Amino acid sequence: MVSINPSEQTVVLNASGYVVPQRRAAVASKATGRLVDLRVKEGDTVRKGEIIARLESADVNAALSRFQANLNMAQFAHAQTEAELSEATLIYRRRKALLDEELIPKAEFDAAEARYRRARATVSSAEAGIRAAEAGLRGAQVEVDSTFIRAPFDGTVLTRNAEVGEVVAPFGSSISAKAAVVTIADMASLQVEVDVSESNLEKIKLGQRSEITLDAFPQVRYEGVVDTIVPTADRAKATVLTKVKFKNRDDRVLPEMSAKVAFLSDPPSETSRQDGTPHVKEILAVEPGALVQRGGKKVAFRVRGNQVEAVPVEVGDPVGSRVEVKKGLAQCDRVVKNPPERLSGGDKIEIKPADK
Repeated sequence: MVSINPSEQTVVLNASGYVVPQRRAAVASKATGRLVDLRVKEGDTVRKGEIIARLESADVNAALSRFQANLNMAQFAHAQTEAELSEATLIYRRRKALLDEELIPKAEFDAAEARYRRARATVSSAEAGIRAAEAGLRGAQVEVDSTFIRAPFDGTVLTRNAEVGEVVAPFGSSISAKAAVVTIADMASLQVEVDVSESNLEKIKLGQRSEITLDAFPQVRYEGVVDTIVPTADRAKATVLTKVKFKNRDDRVLPEMSAKVAFLSDPPSETSRQDGTPHVKEILAVEPGALVQRGGKKVAFRVRGNQVEAVPVEVGDPVGSRVEVKKGLAQCDRVVKNPPERLSGGDKIEIKPADK
């Protein structure tokens, strides 16, 4: 005798697959260099932007200092040209006033005007030099920042792919260099990916309820919902990839675990407890072989100690591979599966332990 959850009676399709994070990244460096600091290990939780590793940076730090010095020189040169422009402007204005009063020759005014124009051009050139120096400094700062490897999103470290002392390079550009330093995944994005046969595709839809069972914890059921039906089929396997999202995931769920998904039909109607809170009534069901005809009635042989008694039962609709029992049995009852024809009420039986 079994007591089943209503979800069992609404299973329309079963499929198997694996737990897969939808946000996963092999974190690599933007620069090539030797790894001098690795701050995380497998299982560590990281936050977006957190420094997880660092490359040696003596050369890029030196370049940064050089560009900073270039910027300082450009700023000093600009200050000097500003002073020269100020002086040239004063002389130009004086010469212009004297020329208006015809107190100096035109040639002397022309020389002052030319000096004023040169000073203005020199200031513009110095300003351009400052902008160039600032651009070089920003580039150097980017190079320095590239020696810090940061987490791209909140997640958990799955693997360490490099160790301190090894050379890492972007995209593994060198045969002897490591590409990814660590692999991280967003555990909140874990979903079960299963292949659904094309012939069964009509049985599932987006938002459909489901139950997820992990092979590692077969006694635990997780509530799920169909999140994605990938809009393409696998020609070789004639299947469509379907992704099922956890609604009540816990820390036992890990990436790459094997899982089974039971796709369910519409939810059963709810009844109310005495306190008014809703609940779904459980259904009693037995294996079809436990029900036999005796005297024109359908009965089950209930076990009482080392004897059996024939109990008339009222059956309902099929429940998956079992049959619903509406009356005659209780949840805690044990019944004989496939009873022989000679078995009758009051007979003694021997109960053997189940094979392990």
